Amino acid sequence: MTASFQRQRISVLGSTGSIGVNTLDVLSRHPDRYEVFALSAMSRVDELLAQCLHWQPRFAVMPDTAAAARLRERLREQGSRTEVLDGAPALCDIAAHPDVDMVMGAIVGAAGLAPCLAAARAGKRLLLANKEAIVVGGALFMQAVADGGATLLPIDSEHSAIFQCLPEDRSTWAQRIDHIVLTASGGPFRQRDPATLAAITPEQACAHPNWVMGRKISVDSATMMNKALEVIEARWLFGLDPAKIRVLIHPQSIVHSMVVCRDMSVLAQMGTPDMRVPIAYGLSFPARIDAGASRLELEKLSALSFEEADERRFPGLFLSWRALRAAEGTTTVLNAANEEAVDAFLNRRLRFDQIHRLNVQCLDELLPQAGECSSVEGLLSLDARVRRHAQALITSLAA
Repeated sequence: MTASFQRQRISVLGSTGSIGVNTLDVLSRHPDRYEVFALSAMSRVDELLAQCLHWQPRFAVMPDTAAAARLRERLREQGSRTEVLDGAPALCDIAAHPDVDMVMGAIVGAAGLAPCLAAARAGKRLLLANKEAIVVGGALFMQAVADGGATLLPIDSEHSAIFQCLPEDRSTWAQRIDHIVLTASGGPFRQRDPATLAAITPEQACAHPNWVMGRKISVDSATMMNKALEVIEARWLFGLDPAKIRVLIHPQSIVHSMVVCRDMSVLAQMGTPDMRVPIAYGLSFPARIDAGASRLELEKLSALSFEEADERRFPGLFLSWRALRAAEGTTTVLNAANEEAVDAFLNRRLRFDQIHRLNVQCLDELLPQAGECSSVEGLLSLDARVRRHAQALITSLAA
């Protein structure tokens, strides 16, 4: 007699963003395996309304009270039973809820730190697409994962690739790894003359050649700050000395990352550039399920090329190693400064080339203070202090 299969309940944090939408697409292919428990969005009422009507989650969360009120009224008009919660603490509630089995952490930026920490402390299976949770949280975040007994599964295609190349027994990783290689497409400006970077517009920066992403992540990809944050994330996810993390430009986005073993064997994870693949792997680990991705047609590949990153064109990439060598909390400074700089660029208050200038200036002028890295409150206080400083610099640069 076959035992009944208990569907896994999932909270999707950031469900209206690119990762959230792709997660729901994968879930729709496996209604017998997964049940949507809660959804959240920052401000997209229309999109979250449509998702709630389709999935009928128990909870929907919007940190903005006014947006939550609009969603609540419209769901009531539709006769939906979904309960709408508002405020940032509600994100932590749906991440740590006792009825939740897994959490997709897809909120962009440092705002994802607190709910991801809540999921980790509650021992959930945490599918981490919010790299800033580790970049900001660092040792504090990884300790929460260990203390809570959580299962941490990376969703970034690069970190998922590394994870897929390693055995399940994490205790053997240090004995196997010589170094890892994170690949980067190089974005839309891989071959652009560095002297022309000041003229880049937000529309050009958001036009990624291989991936469909949100605007902030697209700009980070164009500056390679996205890869800088991934270097920091890899240091914590895999327990590696920063010197053991390399980055290579790989324009085709077919090899998603590689592990170079002690015997110099190279293990690589390959596939079409489709975020549903790492999402499906995180949902089903250690099994594998249909992700909806197309087959990689190796016979049609003309070439796979790799090249060093040009520091003149992508100076932001190299700030990752600088931040990791500095005092604890410096990665928080870098992340907060970059978020403010990218927001200013998207709103046409900074030039593209000034993003890096602002990030460097914040690293030069701000040092983490004693005790700021010992708690989430301290880290968020440091984050806020950096943002105030960055905003003042943006005003002076734009003058």
